Amino acid sequence: MGKIAFVLSGQGAQYPGMGKELFDCSPAARAVFEAADSVREKTSLQCFEGTKEELSITKNTQPCVFAVDLAAARAALEAGIKPDFVAGFSLGEIAAIAFGGMMSDKDAFSLVCKRAELMNDAAEKNKGAMAAVLKLTPETVEEICSGFEKAWPVNYNSPAQTVVAAQESELDALCAAVKEHKGKAVPLAVSGAFHSPFMESASDGLAQYLSDKELKEPNIPVFANATARPYEGDYKSLITAQVKSPVLWQKTIENLASLGVDTFIECGPGKTLTGLIKKINAELCAFKLENKEDLEAIKEQLL
Repeated sequence: MGKIAFVLSGQGAQYPGMGKELFDCSPAARAVFEAADSVREKTSLQCFEGTKEELSITKNTQPCVFAVDLAAARAALEAGIKPDFVAGFSLGEIAAIAFGGMMSDKDAFSLVCKRAELMNDAAEKNKGAMAAVLKLTPETVEEICSGFEKAWPVNYNSPAQTVVAAQESELDALCAAVKEHKGKAVPLAVSGAFHSPFMESASDGLAQYLSDKELKEPNIPVFANATARPYEGDYKSLITAQVKSPVLWQKTIENLASLGVDTFIECGPGKTLTGLIKKINAELCAFKLENKEDLEAIKEQLL
């Protein structure tokens, strides 16, 4: 077996009850939820008992998914599964920063709460929408977006899946253009045009928030969405740029594979990243880890 990478889930993977089994079976996971609750009361309760609607509100989604992501990664580490690299999709990158030791759990959790607040505010000020474009190459999606005033590719997920963000009033026309090119556009149930220029104010707010915070050298290479490479140089600028820049997920997975990673463990709710990894390279091995059964199955395979 080659090297292992943990990949941490992003917004959209949330569901009621997530993380409860990890809390019950892993002391390391429980410690993450307790740290989250000490910063934001009842976060764990929201994960375990919150409704689908409650968990879909950005200011709730991001802290809750962060907690489950980090809890899953810590449970795997506690079980003896040690990764060589870590990466997170969108908000999952903040959990990856905590896992990599760049910030304490509490500081990273406070950061993700601030990030959620700022992105929610930016979304309310700039009415945007998002759609997943399927069956078209990223280059074709870029070409389609260039024909609109405010439309951008924002998540380069796999060779045949690119998420776009656009001004709300342009999304229907954009989806129609995708259909004309023989592609399929699926509007996403999100509250804003994330990872686009519409998030400029959120990026500025994060820069201000981070100005007096300390970031440590990572104890494991942490990959950044904005560059698809490990964190280097000005760490804070990578965090602030991320909210208004495209997520280079396909390139991240390709770069990790080129470094010898052949096993990926998706830590956090759902299996979105597991599916994308298989679409990027079917020869890569990908596991999901969101409950006790997953953890036991991975231990049996890898240890």
